[in-house]
Amino acid sequence: MMQENMTANTVGRLCFRNVNVLAPMVRVGTLPTRLLSLDYGADIVYSEVNVLETVDFVAPDERVMFRTCKKEKDRVVFQMVGYTQEPSLSAMENDVAAIDVNMGCPKEYSTKGGMGAALLSDPDKIEAILRTLVKGVSKPVTCKIRILPTLEDTLSLVKRIENTGVAAIAVHGRLKDERPRHPVHCDFIQAIAEAVSIPVIANGGSLDRVKAHADIEEFRKATGASSVMIARAAMWNPSVFRSQGLLSVEEVMEEYLKYAIRYDNHAFNTKYCLCQMLRDKVESPLGKQLKSAQTNEDICEGYGLQEYYKKTQAELQARREAIQTNHNHPDQPVLDGDVTTMRVKFERREYPGEFSPKMFLLEWSRKENLEQPRYETVQRSQDRAFQSMVTMTGKKYRSTLWEKSKKYAEQASAIVCLRVLGLPEGRAGEEYSGLVGKRKREEKSNEMPDEEDTTTYFGARKRHLSENPEEQRVTNYSK
Repeated sequence: MMQENMTANTVGRLCFRNVNVLAPMVRVGTLPTRLLSLDYGADIVYSEVNVLETVDFVAPDERVMFRTCKKEKDRVVFQMVGYTQEPSLSAMENDVAAIDVNMGCPKEYSTKGGMGAALLSDPDKIEAILRTLVKGVSKPVTCKIRILPTLEDTLSLVKRIENTGVAAIAVHGRLKDERPRHPVHCDFIQAIAEAVSIPVIANGGSLDRVKAHADIEEFRKATGASSVMIARAAMWNPSVFRSQGLLSVEEVMEEYLKYAIRYDNHAFNTKYCLCQMLRDKVESPLGKQLKSAQTNEDICEGYGLQEYYKKTQAELQARREAIQTNHNHPDQPVLDGDVTTMRVKFERREYPGEFSPKMFLLEWSRKENLEQPRYETVQRSQDRAFQSMVTMTGKKYRSTLWEKSKKYAEQASAIVCLRVLGLPEGRAGEEYSGLVGKRKREEKSNEMPDEEDTTTYFGARKRHLSENPEEQRVTNYSK
């Protein structure tokens, strides 16, 4: 059932029913753990709790706050603490499957400022945050909460959450002040599942209920939930998601380390996650060697992966050099996932008159009886710059450079598309293309200069430009 559900999902919005989920965990839910969990059978993976061939979201101080890649794009949920008005969230939703708001974390880094579990005492604020997000982003929005002291208050809260339009709600079945040593309240989760129609994801069973894959289904039945979210059990051994049974910790650690090397995970985070898997063996010779390691290369020595490390580093260096080469040759298109990119900047002075690259692309699509180009535009938070992607005949095009305005960003993406297709773009000095204003010329052919007399298209620009604004409109799907 799980596989059928996820297969159907890949062509649409993420579904939260009948799935096994990797919970968001600070310092653990980084890219290597998420990818490994997907390999072992997790259907959805949540990013680590965060305030705000990889895609990095970088803070103004250059720290990587969130790293993802194409492999998890359709199944990763970005979890945030509270809500940010920054437009960077709109940019992020292009690379994740859903957005989650953490409303249950009791740690100080979450609760200070009234976020995390502190929100549980302010249902009005919870409702306002979720309604704003549901309205403001195109991807599904979920939230994760803890239970309240009384069942009545808990049910009242989840019903208000349901009414905001969220796609699912994850429930850690403990009070804000309870810790993993306290038993999980399955009866509360069951009552919540019966009270709402949206999927409920049960969380909190790792310590005493979930130790192997078969236990996941038992926990789901005990809570009556749609799905199950696993935290500590997955932290100790991500192969808990594996239907064929647990693998040895040593084998899992080796596979984790390969992902950490491949995606340049920070060495201290790599050490931390591996130590969590070692658990009571952290004082073993391997554990001591791991704790003394300072780099990922040092860590690899303890696992006999020196050659893998060297080979991977060589491949990464080759990619860096290829990227540098492309930067030095900006006219060379580069495929970034499913998007064709070029280093293109829209310089208005190079496109005199009323005609623009967007107009040329629109007229070409009409001439060829194709669907009109669609533009998606995002804004970067640190400098408010814009970047746009245009979709034409099912293919996507984008400039790698950021522009000062949404209009310029769209023009830059149109230029990329036109250049890749080998079409004129309207630059000064280009020969007359015959694309723009074709219908107008056909209506008033007597006004059209002889073909041999026209050395550039812009000499007769105003006579050929359609006066109907509707004929110049481009469908805009900007976020």
